[in-house]
Amino acid sequence: MKKIPPKNLRWIKVLHLICVSCWIGGAVSLLLLYFLKSDIDNGAELYGINQSIHHVDMAVVVIPGAIGCLLTGLAYSTLSNWGFFRQRWIIIKWIITISAIFFGTFFLGPWETAMMKISGELGLASLADQEYLYNQRMNLWFGTLQCLVLLLTVWISVFKPWRTPTNKSNTTKR
Repeated sequence: MKKIPPKNLRWIKVLHLICVSCWIGGAVSLLLLYFLKSDIDNGAELYGINQSIHHVDMAVVVIPGAIGCLLTGLAYSTLSNWGFFRQRWIIIKWIITISAIFFGTFFLGPWETAMMKISGELGLASLADQEYLYNQRMNLWFGTLQCLVLLLTVWISVFKPWRTPTNKSNTTKR
């Protein structure tokens, strides 16, 4: 595939950084929204918070950011000299990104959706429902872990550990 000049790659990098900001910022926002639940006194409020969490995740910030990271990462790897497998740190980033998307899709998202549905049906009684409490606990702990892993990915992008010795001088220019 034909590579594009570094000046044009900057636009892909800008889009990638915006998507990273959305994904991580959205993840932090979801965690912070959980703490609003401590002061609620009615079921409509609980449902509203869970609905807000769901909306920020699914429609507005997190999923679009994650998909954007994947697509801009694909474009950057395909259209630049970095490639997919030339540097170990890039391979690690791909593993983390794809794993995080799958984990969010098959675990975090369903836990969150279940919490929204249960709070819509049971209202404030959800806070005594075992399924709701389980989903909330899993989402809080593993959502925090996912957020930390995403921050680790940013660190990997900046410091580029595990790079191959032959390309060390080239990596600082990009």
